[in-house]
Amino acid sequence: MTVSRTETYPLVTEADIVVVRREAKIWAAQLGFGLVDQTKLVTACSELARNTIVYGGGGTMIMEALDVPPRKGLRLIFEDHGPGIADLDLALTDGYTSGGGMGLGLTGARRLCNEFDIVTAPGAGTKVTVARWK
Repeated sequence: MTVSRTETYPLVTEADIVVVRREAKIWAAQLGFGLVDQTKLVTACSELARNTIVYGGGGTMIMEALDVPPRKGLRLIFEDHGPGIADLDLALTDGYTSGGGMGLGLTGARRLCNEFDIVTAPGAGTKVTVARWK
């Protein structure tokens, strides 16, 4: 797998969510993703960016354009150094929320992407990696 392009974005404020959503849409369009796939990726990006800020206290998103001929993909890596997720199985249950939301952030992002991985531990932050393939 070749990473043909990479960029790191800060996730600290609500305005940063707007930036990463816009950039994810631009990159997906440049890679030839159709509108439905762009929308799925941007929605997952938005949910995970918001989680990084709200629950992780801020962090970063790394965006990587992937090239695995004949396929193209886009990988998003969200990382924070916040409190981590105490019960990952519970957090990945549809409808569960720790903050009054709809409980669709992690599970929704998992359904919207072709690949989903999460590494977390209490007190050690959280790293969520998602990828969508064209």
